[in-house]
Amino acid sequence: MTSPSVETLDLGYFVRPAEEWGGPHARVEPVLAYLVRHEHGTLLFDTGMGEGSPETDAHYRPTRHPLPAVARDVDLVVNCHLHFDHIGGNPLFPDTPVLVQRKELATARAGDYTLDWLLEGVRHEEIDGEHTIAPGITVVPTPGHTEGHQSLVLDQGDRVTVLAGQAYDFAAEFGVPYRPWLDRLAELSDGRTAKVRFAHDRDLWEGVLPPRR
Repeated sequence: MTSPSVETLDLGYFVRPAEEWGGPHARVEPVLAYLVRHEHGTLLFDTGMGEGSPETDAHYRPTRHPLPAVARDVDLVVNCHLHFDHIGGNPLFPDTPVLVQRKELATARAGDYTLDWLLEGVRHEEIDGEHTIAPGITVVPTPGHTEGHQSLVLDQGDRVTVLAGQAYDFAAEFGVPYRPWLDRLAELSDGRTAKVRFAHDRDLWEGVLPPRR
C-alpha cells in the first residue's frame, strides 16, 4: 500500500481580536488547509475563508489566498468544523461530498454559528463518530473547540500524520489540557512517531502520542 501524502496549502490569514483569546493584543493567525493524495483518490481537509461579509471582514481583517488549481479536483472534502474560516471554499465543490459530523452540521444549521450561505448548495455527508475513508485514513472525533470537531489520522507506515484542525490552536499547546480522544490517537499511532498539523499554526507537534498529562 502506498502511504498517503500531505501538502500544506496557505490560504491566507486573519487577525483575531485580543478579547477572543484572552491575550494582551490581537494576534495574526494563518489559515491552512491540507491536500491529501492516497491510493484511492484525493481529499481536501478544510477549504479556507472564501467570501466573507462586511461585518466579518471588519472584525477579522482577513487576507485571502485562493485555493490553488491543484486543490480544485478532489474526490472528497473533509471539514474539521464549520466555522467560516474552515469552509469558505466549500461552495466551489457543489458535486463533491463534504464529510462532517452530524452534530456539527445540526449546530451550524441552527444559526448564529457560521456564515449561513457557506452551508448552501453543499453536498454534506453526515457521519456519527469515527469513520474510515480508505485504508489508513481515519476520521476521529476531537471535540473541544466545538462539540462536532473532527481530525484526520493518516497511516504513513513508519509514522502517522494527524491533521488536527483546531483541536488545539497551537502546536505548543497540544495535549494541554488533556482530552480523552488523545488516547484514541495513541491507539491509531501504535507507538510510532506522530506529526500533528494544525489549521492556525505553521509549527507542528512531533512525538509519541499521547502527550504527557
